[in-house]
Amino acid sequence: MSINTTAATTDTAWYDLALCAQTGPGFFFPEPGSSLRDAKRLCGACEGRAACLEYALANDERFGVWGGLSESERQALRRR
Repeated sequence: MSINTTAATTDTAWYDLALCAQTGPGFFFPEPGSSLRDAKRLCGACEGRAACLEYALANDERFGVWGGLSESERQALRRR
């Protein structure tokens, strides 16, 4: 999968499909030390997951779960 991370984007049409739109932000931005399992499970069933991850990488989102990945997982993906 090729992800363009060179230019920030504001295209959020994927959000209309996103399951996260039905939850509160605390679900995807939990307190430090809290489990990310439920957020990742919801992402796994979401049609907008790939576009969400692309958005997060393109816009250097550093906090929360985006596209099913945590901050550290996205950071590792950027290093590849």
